[in-house]
Amino acid sequence: MPTTVNAYIATAADAPLEPATIERRDPKPHDVVIDIAYAGICHSDIHTARGEWGRTAFPVVPGHEIAGIVSAVGSEVTRYSVGDRVGVGCFVDSCRECEPCQAGDEQYCERGMTGTYNAVDRDGEPTHGGYSKAIVVDENYVCGIPEGIGLDEAAPLLCAGITLYSPLRHWNAGPGKKVAIVGLGGLGHMGVKIAHAMGAEVTVLSQSLKKMEDGLRLGADHYYATSDPDTFTNLRNEFDLIVNTVSANLPMQKYLGMLALNGTLVELGLPEHPIEVPAFAVAANRRSFAGSMIGGIAETQEMLDFCAEHGIGSEIEVIGADKINEAYDRVVASDVRYRFVIDTATL
Repeated sequence: MPTTVNAYIATAADAPLEPATIERRDPKPHDVVIDIAYAGICHSDIHTARGEWGRTAFPVVPGHEIAGIVSAVGSEVTRYSVGDRVGVGCFVDSCRECEPCQAGDEQYCERGMTGTYNAVDRDGEPTHGGYSKAIVVDENYVCGIPEGIGLDEAAPLLCAGITLYSPLRHWNAGPGKKVAIVGLGGLGHMGVKIAHAMGAEVTVLSQSLKKMEDGLRLGADHYYATSDPDTFTNLRNEFDLIVNTVSANLPMQKYLGMLALNGTLVELGLPEHPIEVPAFAVAANRRSFAGSMIGGIAETQEMLDFCAEHGIGSEIEVIGADKINEAYDRVVASDVRYRFVIDTATL
C-alpha cells in the first residue's frame, strides 16, 4: 500500500503553498525509500509553483535539492543500505538507452529526463519533490552524501552545486585558468567555492560591490562591479571562462569582450527573453558561447565527493516549513545569503 506523508504543496499559480499530504509508492525492487531531512529552495521551485514557466501541472510539491537518510530498500537494491546518507537532485529517471544516458549525461536524455517534481513517471503518476517527509527513488538516480558535509548544507549541492561543477569541470577550470563568475547568488556563490577549490584564479562580476567581502571570503581573488563601465575596459580579453548565473538579459557584447583567445562564456541563467549574441564579438578571439544544465548522476556523485574532500557546503539559512512562502518572496528580492533550506522535521 502507498504511504501517506506530510508535504507542502502548490495548488495554483496565484495561491501560497500550503500543508497537505501526498502518497509515496511502495518500493519496487530497485527503489530506495528516503526519509528527507532537508530540502533546498531553488528559484526553479518558485517559477514552477507560481506558474511562471507556463507548464505547471497543479497540484505539485516542489523541491529538487533533497538530502536525507535511507529508511528502506527494495529487494534488489545493491547501491545503498538502510541508514545511508543520500541525496536526490533534479531528476529521478531517464530512458537509460539513448546515447546521452549511456554516456552518463542523463540530464540530456533524448526522450526527456523525468523531473523530480512536475513530471510524470513510468507508471503515469505525477512526481512530487522534496518539500515532503519522504520520497521513493530508483537507486540509479540517488547519490551518496559523504561524511564531512552536513545534510543541511549538502542539500543545495544537488542542484546549485552540480549546476556550477559541471561546466567548471567540462571547460577545465583549474590552475593557470582565469575564471569569472557572473552573479554572487544561490548559484554564483557555489561557483566561487568550487572554482577556487579547483585551483583557478577566480573573479566575481557583480552588479555592485555590496557582496565583495563575502565573495573574497568564499574564495574569489578579485571582485568587480559591472555597474562601473571601466570594468569592461580594464578586463578586456582577460578570462578563459566566464560562467553566467544571472537570469537576466545582459549586454553580451561587453561580457564576450572579456574573453581571451579561445575563451568560453557559459550561460546558466534562463532569462525571460531570448539572448542576443553579437556575431563579431564571438568571432573575435575565436570565442565560444555555450550553455550547460545540471549534471549526470556519476558527475553529481563526483561533485559531492569533491565538495567533501575540500570542505565545501552551501551557505544556507535553515527555515521551518511555515516560512516557505516568505522565503519565496525573499529569494525573488535577493534577500538570502545564499540558499534557503527547509528543515522537513517541521512539516
